[in-house]
Amino acid sequence: METALILAAETLTSPMILFFVLGVAITLVQTELVLPSQVSKVLSLYLLFVIGFKGGASVAEFGADGRMLTTLAAGALLSFLMPLLAFGLLRAGTGLDRVNAAAVSAHYGSISIVTFATMAALLKASQVQYEGWMVAVAAVMEAPAILMALVIARSALGQPALAGGVSGGTMGTGGVATVDRPDLGDAMRHALTNNAVLLLFGAFAFGWVAGELGAEWQGSFIERHFPAVLCIFLLDQGMGVGRGLKSAIGQINLRLGAFAIVMPLIGAVLGLLSGWALGLSEGGIALLATLCASASYIAAPAAMRAALPEAKPEIYLTLSLCFSFPFNLIVGLPLYLTAAGWLAGAAP
Repeated sequence: METALILAAETLTSPMILFFVLGVAITLVQTELVLPSQVSKVLSLYLLFVIGFKGGASVAEFGADGRMLTTLAAGALLSFLMPLLAFGLLRAGTGLDRVNAAAVSAHYGSISIVTFATMAALLKASQVQYEGWMVAVAAVMEAPAILMALVIARSALGQPALAGGVSGGTMGTGGVATVDRPDLGDAMRHALTNNAVLLLFGAFAFGWVAGELGAEWQGSFIERHFPAVLCIFLLDQGMGVGRGLKSAIGQINLRLGAFAIVMPLIGAVLGLLSGWALGLSEGGIALLATLCASASYIAAPAAMRAALPEAKPEIYLTLSLCFSFPFNLIVGLPLYLTAAGWLAGAAP
């Protein structure tokens, strides 16, 4: 317990978390500080490239093994199945309609690369090693959750709904609304060809092919600037969360807010147990738990807007970005890392 408290204190006082909290505070006290959108885009592209490149360079240095393929498969499977669990919890515990529940479920199973990057930075600061190819697992986990959520939504929209129950569509006979089914192919193209996935895989391949040159470049250029860029990016994310919390009033009830906290914990437990069963290192277990606990606020919202316009962004985006994301950063990461340390000591 003492170790967990020390780790939690170190996490809460790390520059990354402090910059995030500062961003939230800046917005809540009505200060008009906003980073230009182009700056935010450049920062996010830099972070994606660095994360992917570091993973590829690590694989080139230490090599890949059979656990890489099994972990990739496990990550894809977890991403595919977790929306089913999220959908069931939303329907049973919150009463959210099927369409919006399906849209929300897409975000839990898909991942937040910023949460992943923050955990990776904490591991480095704590001198905890992890498998470099975990970044490939992160990229693989983007799309399966979106596919499963759209299958759920397709089933819901394929059935007649009471008039007024779903926006959009046309009126059929007997006062029943029929809604066009979402285009699965179009949504999956958004999921598989979004900038985050393409840049992660491309940078990963670049770092792997670069070999020793990649490791040298990583030490001289990437490691020097990455912490500062991550801090500034988290400051911007904190301001976005602050604005979202203001607009969430009247949109998010207590049960939905509770789901956004409970679901990451459930995902983390699944990730911890899976990482332990796969024989990952302490850092690898922590990263897999983080991926399963994180909620997408980039790829999944883009896919939902394209394929499920009937769903409400003020619900699914607010839950993932304004509730689950800060919970993971401030509370979740030290918990996941502590639990990973316990499990690593009892690796199969």
